[in-house]
Amino acid sequence: MLRGLIFDKDGTLFDFGGTWNSWARDVIADLSGGDATRARALADALRFDLDRGEFHRDSPVIAGTNREAAELLLTQLPGRDLAGVERCLAETAAQAPLVPAAPLAPLLRELSEARGLHLGVMTNDAEFSARRQLRAAGIDGFFPFLAGFDSGHGAKPDAAPLLAFARQTGLAPDQIGMVGDSTHDMLAGRAAGMTCIAVLTGLAPREELAPHADVVLPDIGHLPDWLARAG
Repeated sequence: MLRGLIFDKDGTLFDFGGTWNSWARDVIADLSGGDATRARALADALRFDLDRGEFHRDSPVIAGTNREAAELLLTQLPGRDLAGVERCLAETAAQAPLVPAAPLAPLLRELSEARGLHLGVMTNDAEFSARRQLRAAGIDGFFPFLAGFDSGHGAKPDAAPLLAFARQTGLAPDQIGMVGDSTHDMLAGRAAGMTCIAVLTGLAPREELAPHADVVLPDIGHLPDWLARAG
C-alpha cells in the first residue's frame, strides 16, 4: 500500500501547454528584442513552434532543467551570460499563468488528510519559481517536501531527489508513488524503486509513457479512484 506520493510539477500538477506555451512566447519575444530572425532561432533552440504557439513533443525543455533551457537559449544570444539568462527564465517562470490539471486543493486535501499520504514535489524547474507557483496556486501547504534541480539533490531522471523525499518522510521507496508526465519522471521513479504513475497532461503520449509506468492515468484527478482499486 502506498503511503506517499511525490509529484512532478509541470505537466502533472499543472497542464503543460496551458501553463508554458504563453510563457515561452513571451520569453522569446523579450529575449529577441523584436528581431524576428533571432526569435525564430531562439524558438528553434527550445523546439518551440512559433507559428502554432506550442512546444514540440521532443522539446528538451519539457523534462529539462532551467539551466539546460538557459544553455540552449544562450547559443543564440551572443554577448549574454548564462547566469543572466537563467535568472530571466526563473523570474518569468515564477509568474507564469498556472492552469491546474485538476481541482488541486480538494484533491490534495483528500490525499493528505483523508488518506493520510505524505506528499512532495520534485521538479526540474528552479526551487524559487516552483515555490512561488505553488504558493500562487494556494497549494504550497500540502507539500512539506519541495525540491528543484538546484536544491542540492540533483535532477531527474536521477533517483537521488526522490530518495531524499523517502528519507524525509521515513518511508521505504516501495511505499511511495512517483507521479509524472514524462519518461524522465518514470525513469527516476523506477531507479528509486517507487511505483511509477504516469499522467497525460504533459506532451508525452500514452504509448511513450506506458512502457515505463505501472499505470497511466488521464490526469491526477483520477488518483483517488486508482488508489482505492490498488488497495
